[in-house]
Amino acid sequence: MIKRFFIAGLLLFLSGGLAFAHVGTSGFVLLLPSRFYMLGAALAVAASFLLLAFLPQRAAKRMLTEPKPLVRLPTLPFPLFSLVSFLLLLSFVVYGFTGPGDPFENPITLFIWIVWWIVFTLVQVVTGELWSTFNPWSGVAWIVRFGRDQGKAILMLPAGRGYWIAIVQFLAFAWLELVSTSAYDPETLATATVLFWCFNFAGILIFGERRWLAEAEPFSVFFGLVGALSPFERKREAESGRTGISLVWPGKSLIKREALPLGGSLFVLLTLSTVSFDGFSNTFLWVSSLGLNPLEFEGRSAVTMPMSVGLIVAFALLAGLFYLCVYGGKMLAGAEEALIPLAGRLVYSILPISIVFQFAHYLTYLLVQGQYALKLASDPFGRGWDLFGTTDWQVTTSFFYGYGSVLAIWNAQTAAIVLGHLIGITMAHLIALDIFRDNRKAVRSQIFLAGLMVAYTAFGLWLLSSPKVG
Repeated sequence: MIKRFFIAGLLLFLSGGLAFAHVGTSGFVLLLPSRFYMLGAALAVAASFLLLAFLPQRAAKRMLTEPKPLVRLPTLPFPLFSLVSFLLLLSFVVYGFTGPGDPFENPITLFIWIVWWIVFTLVQVVTGELWSTFNPWSGVAWIVRFGRDQGKAILMLPAGRGYWIAIVQFLAFAWLELVSTSAYDPETLATATVLFWCFNFAGILIFGERRWLAEAEPFSVFFGLVGALSPFERKREAESGRTGISLVWPGKSLIKREALPLGGSLFVLLTLSTVSFDGFSNTFLWVSSLGLNPLEFEGRSAVTMPMSVGLIVAFALLAGLFYLCVYGGKMLAGAEEALIPLAGRLVYSILPISIVFQFAHYLTYLLVQGQYALKLASDPFGRGWDLFGTTDWQVTTSFFYGYGSVLAIWNAQTAAIVLGHLIGITMAHLIALDIFRDNRKAVRSQIFLAGLMVAYTAFGLWLLSSPKVG
């Protein structure tokens, strides 16, 4: 009964073998009027740009008015939750080395790829950033420093340089997820987790916790930016020590935030390019371009080098297109602002697109692997427990074989991609208004970037509707 409510409820919400490959619904999606969806979605994004062009500046300012207070809550006890997070991660790592090699029986695989990377990311879009409270380093660092908060740096990390470290780490993470043939092997994943934790803990001790987590640790950077898209703003009140929660325009804090340096802008673009390439690398077009038969595809081992190169090329291509669009808009607007700072502010508008691509791309994967995660949650360490009554669940994929359920999933993916681009194009316009203080200049500066977003909308839906290998 719980399982039925889980699947039915998720599908209802979304409509308003050993298969860790990203499950697709292409068989039925090919029967849908996909071209009309693509055209309609692209036109909707283009129309939103035209509407924003005629939006009075007063109305734009009203969108960024003071937040509306909702509730005041007790502040979470630091560093308790970070320590709990560390102990939980440690238990998964130990079991990753000592437990079964089957990823469906070892919790580290489902925890990292499902609970943490997909669910935790999407939750923060709603709740706001949570990683600073739950990251597995701060609590241990607090103990090492004997309770002294933040600590002193042994060496100084030059401002902005840390983002390049974050880029390298995120690329390594993306390579493990998208290219490596051992991404779901518990022992390999446990080894990678230990190396990742140790490297960043060393960075915290050497360069100071605040600077390292703000720039060099990739998920502190990513989740911090993702959390800023939340419609709920959280601020700690100095007098009461409580946390006030207010309702704001999504992404409001990013509209006036200072520009990211070049490394920070490239990091944001990397988060979008990796998930985009993941979707593209599963298409018949990509596999056939490598001289392989998509119907007889042998898996990642056959394309490790092309996938590695493609990951970098996709990143370079998106970054090049973005900067070209910003430069073209700068020329049209006759702006005197330097390109890098201008792009460093406009790149915030890419974040909602990155998130909705992640949602749409992983949705079918989550619907299946989420069932395995809930099943394993009742007995994560093979002790014969049944904590949540889900141990005997039979995982089903039956919703991929009904036209109605597939249509609901497709509509959810389409709606998410369109919504993300609408938010992104709105953010770009508001940022341009804040920079130029002139509506005409702002509109002219956004013409090429809006065109890129319209094209990316159609591209995203094409990825979802294309035939997939596997």
